[in-house]
Amino acid sequence: MTTTSPIIHQLRASYAFVERNANLVKRYWSWELVWMVYSIANSLSVSFIGLGMEQLSGADANVDGRYLVLYLVIGTLVWRYLSTVFYWITELISIERWEGTIEYTLMAPIRRFTHMAGQTLFAVFYSLFFTAVILGVTVLIFDLDLSSANLWGGTLMLLSGCLSFVGISVMASTLPLLFPERGAQMTHIVIALLLLVSGVYYPVDVLPVFLQKLAVFSPATYVLDGVRLSILEGTNTRSLWPYIWPDLLMGVLLIPAGLWIFEQAEKYAKRTGKLHRNG
Repeated sequence: MTTTSPIIHQLRASYAFVERNANLVKRYWSWELVWMVYSIANSLSVSFIGLGMEQLSGADANVDGRYLVLYLVIGTLVWRYLSTVFYWITELISIERWEGTIEYTLMAPIRRFTHMAGQTLFAVFYSLFFTAVILGVTVLIFDLDLSSANLWGGTLMLLSGCLSFVGISVMASTLPLLFPERGAQMTHIVIALLLLVSGVYYPVDVLPVFLQKLAVFSPATYVLDGVRLSILEGTNTRSLWPYIWPDLLMGVLLIPAGLWIFEQAEKYAKRTGKLHRNG
């Protein structure tokens, strides 16, 4: 009789959460389709602002509508990717309550890192697919020229940025755990603050000075700057390192911190009977 090594056991456990989330997407495919259509329409609506600004500025103004469109497209896609990662992780408690499995999952003899790793792996691949579909539709609608863009560099920026977002998401996922009534809605304030200071739809330089200082601590700021350089200017991947390392550093710091905070919140929720409550 062969025994499974602890590492293989943890890897299989992580994959189980990936498979569970994939089955949830299959089960609720109609909702995923609705969300995809909404996301595409929302992204296109924001991107059309670029052409609108060119028209409103008049023929005498030196406004490149196509550049503005691509600028807004990048911001929209990067934010859609990062926010999708964020919500798939922060909704982990809500999903467990919804499925009626929260007590079984949090009482299971697996490490919380294993649990979060599976959730994160699915979130990253799902978000990449989601973003690729929206990008494809946007390129067709606006007839964008990406021949000189460094797409690999942009993808690398997305992957480096999602590490730090994972840490933030794990921290935010304690809110639904501690506040069953409105905890899921409380996570929106986290993503809203990051949206405000990160320069998704505008340069960070236009913000008030105190918000510019906060932008330095947002991982999305570096992701957006790096992706825009790689797509708009075709900057080579090696030159993107000044934008990659801050995200990696934040990820190294935030992921362990997030896991520790979640562990403390989980212990409190078990002690006070908040696991099974829906409101």
